[in-house]
Amino acid sequence: MAGAGSAAVSGAGTPVAGPAGRDLFAEGLLEFLRPAVQQLDSHVHAVRESQVELREQIDNLATELCRINEDQKVALDLDPYVKKLLNARRRVVLVNNILQNAQERLRRLNHSVAKETVRRRAMLDSGVYPPGSPSK
Repeated sequence: MAGAGSAAVSGAGTPVAGPAGRDLFAEGLLEFLRPAVQQLDSHVHAVRESQVELREQIDNLATELCRINEDQKVALDLDPYVKKLLNARRRVVLVNNILQNAQERLRRLNHSVAKETVRRRAMLDSGVYPPGSPSK
């Protein structure tokens, strides 16, 4: 296996050396990963929506159980079930917060990668390379 970043291969199959090769490789890798990142983001969004619906259903069920418990002539002890529902709701909220934080980090990472790609593409187009990088 060749050294990392030493040369990339252009679409025509010819090697591209130096910063242009690394940038070409990075851009290709980003384009390869972009659909997976977008799919992951959409799945996280769908899970968050379903968890909001689940939390609402848990709230409705807990309210209904409390109402039934108050209306019953015979003493039914529904408090343990209400507590279990509220505990489940708390866990759903916790997982939703974790997903929201992960999705926000993913969004920021995607934004940073896009900015870096635009910056590198502009550098390639202008032929200007940052200090310390090997020239053509």
